[in-house]
Amino acid sequence: MKKRITFDFNNMFSSSVGNRHGVNRAELKNSSIMLRRAAEHLNTLIKNKDNRVRLGLEWIALPFQSQAFIASIQKLGNKIARKYENVLFLGIGGSYLGLKAAQDALMPPYYNEFASLRKQKAKIYFEGNNLDPDTLQVLLKNLNPEKTFVIVISKSGETTETRAAFVIVEAWLKKGVGKYYGRQIFAITDPSKGALRRRVNAEHAKDVLSFCNLPLLEGVGGRYSEFNIGLLHLAIVGINLKDLFSGLKQMASRCLAADIYKNPAYLYAALQHLLYKKGKSIAIVMPFSEGLKSTADWYVQLLAESLGKKYERLIVKRASGQEFWKEDKNKIVNCGRTPVPCRGTADLHSVQQNLVEGQNNKTVTFIKVEKFKKDLQVIGTGDFLSGKSYSRLLSLAQEATEWALVSEQRPNCTIVIPELNAFYWGQLLYFFQMATAFEGELLNVNAFDQPGVESYKQYMYCKLKKPQAQEEIADKIKKHPLLKKKKLII
Repeated sequence: MKKRITFDFNNMFSSSVGNRHGVNRAELKNSSIMLRRAAEHLNTLIKNKDNRVRLGLEWIALPFQSQAFIASIQKLGNKIARKYENVLFLGIGGSYLGLKAAQDALMPPYYNEFASLRKQKAKIYFEGNNLDPDTLQVLLKNLNPEKTFVIVISKSGETTETRAAFVIVEAWLKKGVGKYYGRQIFAITDPSKGALRRRVNAEHAKDVLSFCNLPLLEGVGGRYSEFNIGLLHLAIVGINLKDLFSGLKQMASRCLAADIYKNPAYLYAALQHLLYKKGKSIAIVMPFSEGLKSTADWYVQLLAESLGKKYERLIVKRASGQEFWKEDKNKIVNCGRTPVPCRGTADLHSVQQNLVEGQNNKTVTFIKVEKFKKDLQVIGTGDFLSGKSYSRLLSLAQEATEWALVSEQRPNCTIVIPELNAFYWGQLLYFFQMATAFEGELLNVNAFDQPGVESYKQYMYCKLKKPQAQEEIADKIKKHPLLKKKKLII
């Protein structure tokens, strides 16, 4: 039987970091009713597919997708990987961060640089996740369009960064490939609506081999969508999807336990929430693994977009069991922990100074990998490092960091992964997703929307004179324009 991911929360308790900065048993006991109600509500929603889809929780069911569908994705990915020299993914937010996290965690370092690491598969590139003109120009100048397959991921097809990149890449492909360039474009988008879906349907109708596509599943938001939109990427780079889903099912069963002491995700969220109420508003996530740095970046979006909310959630329940959520404009909360990604050991020489001696307003979540694919040993030079393995040094550095934090009464916890592979990496993401959903219940906010993100988009749409830009935003911009006084610029 395979080992399990474990959650070590010793250093979150007052017994390690004191009553002022840690959680004590009495606080947990006094919170038991709140925690039980949150678990019961979330678990009730999980059991109702109509509520899951409407409210944005359908991602919870992703571990249980059909084996036939999974096998078809595996086959498609392998075909693309063998046929093309390069695969270019266009997407931003959840359409990029999950894929990048998977690439860095599950593929060897320097994957694109060495053919032996790719095992005759395509090189992988990511674009459409910023508006810096330099990166895309350089990439397209150095890729051969005839040997490049493009996968664009966007629910609406309207997001500025991805849409702009797709326009440029499509023109590049058309010029370099010719009439049938659309056969080298694949879209993952909304199944029934949106600008990209309309374009896909029109092009696919003209040529059944052009603009092939997969649907973004209804009720699965971007930051919760890696096990929907990311599957083709995983298949292309050669990940065994059966292993991934085997791990996902294992973690899903653990995270559905109503008892928080048997549910690692719920317990993680509960402890973070209680410490948030004690002023620990900054969430440091620090993997001691170079491959997990992008996973920490993925977690930043998950936590920030899910829990950083202005208004409390208002729940409207119907006799049928249906729930509808909306913002309670009478209850401004401006809540949510602020996530900060770090990595050990590099950031021990920078951020660690602040973690140990700066303001005590943080919790630190370490991610520790027990077994690496290959290890290195320091050559015996006669000094204190002689004969020591890299994995031992890394483990000791993480242990030392824990000790340094506890010595200064800084709460921290550790998620331990037996090894970094698809089976455990998928579990890690699902754990964080379930923890975030439960923390949303404790805060009573909608953890599955992102109205704050839309405001910057609407500002850009107004300035770019996009049709259907919200009038409300346009009026707000007129009433509250950005003011730049010259005397305040030096």
